[in-house]
Amino acid sequence: MSSANLVVLASILAGMILFPLLILGLVRLLIPADEPIEDMVETGTEAAPSTLGDFWDGLKPHLLELRDRLVKACIAIGIGASVGFYLVNNPVFFGVTLPDFMVQQLAPAGTVLKAVMVGEIFLRYMNIALTVGIIIAMPMIIYQLVAFFSPGLLNSEKRIVYTALPIVTELFLAGIVFGWFITIPAALGFLLGYGNTATIQTEPTADSFFDTVSTLLLWNGIIFELPAIMYLLARLNIVSTKMLTSTRRYAIVIITIIAALITPTGDPYNLMLLALPMYLLYELGILLTRLVPRPSSV
Repeated sequence: MSSANLVVLASILAGMILFPLLILGLVRLLIPADEPIEDMVETGTEAAPSTLGDFWDGLKPHLLELRDRLVKACIAIGIGASVGFYLVNNPVFFGVTLPDFMVQQLAPAGTVLKAVMVGEIFLRYMNIALTVGIIIAMPMIIYQLVAFFSPGLLNSEKRIVYTALPIVTELFLAGIVFGWFITIPAALGFLLGYGNTATIQTEPTADSFFDTVSTLLLWNGIIFELPAIMYLLARLNIVSTKMLTSTRRYAIVIITIIAALITPTGDPYNLMLLALPMYLLYELGILLTRLVPRPSSV
């Protein structure tokens, strides 16, 4: 990694650390800490539905709200994809178009992509625009998901969830950054350079190259959310440090299986590049659960 890329990486990570502190202050200011006991008692005394019609009438408002949340998330993805489409076709921001920038930054020097199918370039560029849209819209997607379940939480639980919300979002972005600077260059450098001789040369197509890059970027972002999710589940008393520690052996197997399924090329090298960070993030999540405040004994 060049010194310029290292400075950019350090600056991005520093900003990701400072922003949650602002959110933490707002959450503590806007959401009260205590839940009225009367409200807790009333919410537990609702009668169970006696007929299928009653069940549907009770479920319908939640389905309508879920629909509205999904529509808002899709609109956010559409806006982000529009930005991605602009970056894909215009060299204003990077000096070159985004696909050219990705090849220059991620692939070994001198790599030239080939297109062998009609419409391959167009479809891959649309895929890149959609990936950019998902990355840009991820904060809104996570917020809509949290907001859908928020009415069923106590105020103390809302404080925990909304405090974790920016951290989960930023860990996703940190995974994108990690994938861009670490995982993807290492994977492409190995795959495009392995076995090349004077008579055998790897000449990747645009479809395989951009599909590999997009998949690795998104999965790096998702797996980086693991420690925050584990800490959040521990704060909500859904899991515990003892439980996570005792299931470590099973977690290693599950992580390996997941890494094998999501690795775009299926080779052991890329599997290791995903499985090793996933396991280290799992161990980090266990360490974070040890910081969860224990309930005071009565």
